[in-house]
Amino acid sequence: MIETPSLVDQYCHGVLRTELGLGTFEAHLGRGEGPPAPGTTFFDTQTGFAVRRWCPPLLGLEPHCPPARYLARRRELGVLESGRRLLRGSGITTYLVDTGLPGDLTGPGEMASTGDADAHEIVRLELLAEQVADTSGTVDSFLANLAESVHAAAANAVAFTSVAGVRRSLALAPEPPGPGEVRGAEGRWLARRQVGGALQDPVLLRHLLWIAVASGRPLQLQAGAGDPQGYFGGFARATAGLGTDLVLLHGYPYHRNAADLAGVFPHVYADLGPALVRTGARAAAVLAEILELAPFGKLLFSSGAHGLPELHVVGARLFGEALGRVLGGWVTEGAWSLPDAQRVAGLVAAGNARRVYGLSDG
Repeated sequence: MIETPSLVDQYCHGVLRTELGLGTFEAHLGRGEGPPAPGTTFFDTQTGFAVRRWCPPLLGLEPHCPPARYLARRRELGVLESGRRLLRGSGITTYLVDTGLPGDLTGPGEMASTGDADAHEIVRLELLAEQVADTSGTVDSFLANLAESVHAAAANAVAFTSVAGVRRSLALAPEPPGPGEVRGAEGRWLARRQVGGALQDPVLLRHLLWIAVASGRPLQLQAGAGDPQGYFGGFARATAGLGTDLVLLHGYPYHRNAADLAGVFPHVYADLGPALVRTGARAAAVLAEILELAPFGKLLFSSGAHGLPELHVVGARLFGEALGRVLGGWVTEGAWSLPDAQRVAGLVAAGNARRVYGLSDG
């Protein structure tokens, strides 16, 4: 039997500090815009069923209890106590937290305290650039302040993350833009920008990515609704040999392509998070597909959770169950030895993340 090691959640967000009603809770189980199909809720998904399987026992209920009963128990305990029980029951010992999303979300310090775990910050590049633009009146001041801010953030954060691939992946060339391109794009953006406006310009997004590459910190790249081999393959080639690791996030349903890139480029790693959370009871099949392609030292566990502590639990439990089922099956068949299976489980669960992000073994 494969023992699930302690887990480093290499990409997640904080949890909501507010009590949630049924509709608000259900909305956080969905992954798209708009309501669920008529006569159903977002509990009627693989993720929703996984929440009902794994989370009720942590709050003193039986598995698969009805959603209304589960949420009543959640309100009875209160948001702080239910969050504490859920996070501490997840098996996650270290959280790497992207602090770049809006909303009343806990930061790394609160995640550490509530979950009785370690926690570190991941800095979202686009939010950092937008904050710099809000306090920079000229192109020269923006460019100088941006470089200084990225350098300062690199001293404290364990990694940078970027949503450039989500915002403008088809418009992004992999090479760094020239100084003239950057100044022209920044002048146009500052001239038409409202305070708080999102960074969408492809030239500035590329410039930001390359500043992060120069910092040497690992760079997490979030995939958009497309094949990660498109833009990310070119960027991986352009950054090869520069000393900065790239971690491909949110590749599902193109998880095989992300795993393939991790096998091709020494500095590219693949994240497991949403691929397992979204497939629920089919998580073992998806994990087996990823293990077909990527070297075992290039895969990283994450929950990808946002808002609900339940999603941290589901990410961790689905990963542990899928890992045990896949690797345990190979051991039973005689394809793998038990010591090898246990060693690989430790790498994917925590060891690879500790190496990539320079985390201690404590």
